[in-house]
Amino acid sequence: MAQITGQGTNWNLPNYAGELYTADAINTPILTMLGGLTGGGMQTQNFEFPCSSEYDFPAVTQPAITEDTSLTAPSATAAVRTQIKNVAQIFQQAVSLSYEKLSNAGRLIGINTQGQVNNISDELAWQIDYNLKIIARNIENTILNGVYQISTASDVANKTRGLIATTSLSGGTTINAAAATLSKELLQQLFRTMFTAGAMFMLPVIFVNGFQKQKISDIYGYAPESINVGGVNIKQIETDFGNIGIAPAHRFMPTSSLLLVDMSVVAPVFQPVPGKGNFFYEDLSKTGASDNGQIYGKFGLDHGPAFAHGSITSLATS
Repeated sequence: MAQITGQGTNWNLPNYAGELYTADAINTPILTMLGGLTGGGMQTQNFEFPCSSEYDFPAVTQPAITEDTSLTAPSATAAVRTQIKNVAQIFQQAVSLSYEKLSNAGRLIGINTQGQVNNISDELAWQIDYNLKIIARNIENTILNGVYQISTASDVANKTRGLIATTSLSGGTTINAAAATLSKELLQQLFRTMFTAGAMFMLPVIFVNGFQKQKISDIYGYAPESINVGGVNIKQIETDFGNIGIAPAHRFMPTSSLLLVDMSVVAPVFQPVPGKGNFFYEDLSKTGASDNGQIYGKFGLDHGPAFAHGSITSLATS
C-alpha cells in the first residue's frame, strides 16, 4: 500500500476487485463537532482573526474608606484589554489522472475471477474524495497539534494554533506530569487549576489517545459483578466543577498528553476565495491527455480564551 506523487496512470494506479479498507483514521470527530469543511463558523477576509479580547480584575479586597477619605474621589481605574488572535492557513491537494487511466476502469489486476468488477466506478470522483479526506485529516490534526506561525512574506506559511498549544498561552492551564502515570490526583489538580484560572466548564470534553483513555476507565471505572459481562468504558465523569465528557480515543492525540477543551468557545474560521467559496475543486489547465484539478481552502481555529482549556503533558506511556 502506497501513495503516489504526481500523475495517476493506467500502470501506477492498478484496479483491484474486493472491498475497500484502510487502517488509517478517517474519522475527524472534532472537525465534525465544529460543522465539517462546509459547516458554519466565521468567515473572514483577513487571514488574522481574533479569538478573544480579555481583561482582568484586581485582587478582591475589603475596602477601608473613612468618611473623611470619601470626601475626595479616589484615583480612577480602568481595565486594559488584550487581544488573542489566530490565523487561517492554506490546505491544498491536487489530482491528475491520464485519459488512459480513466478509460480502463474495467481492467483488473491481481485475482481476476469471473464476475468480479472494479469497486471504483468513477476514478476521478474517488480520488477527489480521497484528497478531501487527506485535507480533513490534516485539519483534525492541526486543530489538536497545530503550532502558531504568522506569514510575513509570500514564502512564509500561516499556521493556525491548535488546542494543545492554546493551553500554554498566558492564562491557560498546562501541567507537566514529569513522566508520572495518569492518576485521579493529576486530573483533580487539572480541574482545580483550570477553575482557579477562570475556566467556565460550559461544555468540557477530554481528548486522549487510546492508552490514556484506558487509564481514565481504570481510574473511574466501576463494574457491577456479573458472570457474563465485564469491563467499563467511561464516557463522562462527575466533578466538583460539573460533568466532563470523555471523547472516544483519538488517534491524533499524543499518547503522553491529555487535553480538556471547553467546546462552547471553539469554532472554525474560513477564508473563502471570492466567486469560488471555500474548499472547492476546480479544473486546472490541460497540457495533454489528462484531467487535472485542485482542491483549495483555508481554515483557522477560533479557540476562544486560553483559560477555558487545560492539558496534562509528559504523561507515562507504559
